[in-house]
Amino acid sequence: MLNATYEPINVCTVRRAAVLLLKERAELIEDRDGAYLHSGAAEMPRPEVIRLTRYAPVPRETRTRRITRRAIFARDGWRCQYCDSRSDLTVDHVIPRAKGGGSTWDNVVACCAPCNRRKGDMLPHVAGMVPRNAPRAPHPDVFIHVAAPRTPAIWEPWLRIVAKRGDRAAAQALADAPAQALPAAA
Repeated sequence: MLNATYEPINVCTVRRAAVLLLKERAELIEDRDGAYLHSGAAEMPRPEVIRLTRYAPVPRETRTRRITRRAIFARDGWRCQYCDSRSDLTVDHVIPRAKGGGSTWDNVVACCAPCNRRKGDMLPHVAGMVPRNAPRAPHPDVFIHVAAPRTPAIWEPWLRIVAKRGDRAAAQALADAPAQALPAAA
């Protein structure tokens, strides 16, 4: 889904897109060639990309966004932040919860299970395990790729708008995601 400014803002279901089109709150930008939605009285092309007709303010503050495993993994490039492994990923609290660390974007990183066990509930400097990248809130565009890890080719021109703004993290997270970690494309 694109905002009125053609900026990608969300991924929605085909049903939601159809409802927005029927209520004239969105316009069809791209459809799936040869695919139609049918009702008793009408048919319409199956929407792939829609644009809202009115601008919708989008909150850009990611610190308030819900923390999920997939968002953490995407932010960290689907790699352990201690050894760079891509397998058996878990979530590690840099400052352990037992030592007062919370579940915040600034305190959680992707971590393989062996590193997580080795670090245990020790502080990073005590364990000698400092994350390769300082944990931080992800760029808002990462959430588009978390919602739809395998983006259809028809979306690519619209997602390039994100890359042109200078954000490479979302595109890199998509490229780095291991195939077994992603659901099959619909």
